[in-house]
Amino acid sequence: MKVIELAVLLIITAILAVGLIKGVDVFGQFTEGAYETLKTGVSILPALIALMTCVGMISASGAADALAELLAPVTEFLGFPSECVPLAVMRPISGSGATAVYEEILSENSPDSFIGRVASVLIGSTETTFYTIAVYFGAAKIKKTRNTLVSSLTADFTGFVFSVLAVRLVFGQ
Repeated sequence: MKVIELAVLLIITAILAVGLIKGVDVFGQFTEGAYETLKTGVSILPALIALMTCVGMISASGAADALAELLAPVTEFLGFPSECVPLAVMRPISGSGATAVYEEILSENSPDSFIGRVASVLIGSTETTFYTIAVYFGAAKIKKTRNTLVSSLTADFTGFVFSVLAVRLVFGQ
């Protein structure tokens, strides 16, 4: 048995033992928690479906590429590699879409190249903003996300800009 498997087994056994010692209906608590989790999942499902539909539409329509072309003058001014612009556009929208773009960047450029390093720092220092807002705000039934969205997109933009600066600072490129 691997160490991690043993650790999980010990944690589960400890939880069950403490529950039984304290006289807690462990099975009842488990089923109640599972029920609440399912209710939360059902409540956020419409937001997730809408988000996935939007991601599919953006990808299929070529809007992400058009936005990348529109942003090219700004990214050139900032010294941001044009190859990483589609990643910067996709990252706030879709984690899986961003991962696909990231893999494409690494297959076309070395992971140790300036472009590969910027893409790596970028994907590690930014968030799938729209997905996160849809899930967490949907679960909490919060409808007004304006300030959160602006703050989050500002943080994403900061991550984009500083990914280039960090690579230049650390690797001197």
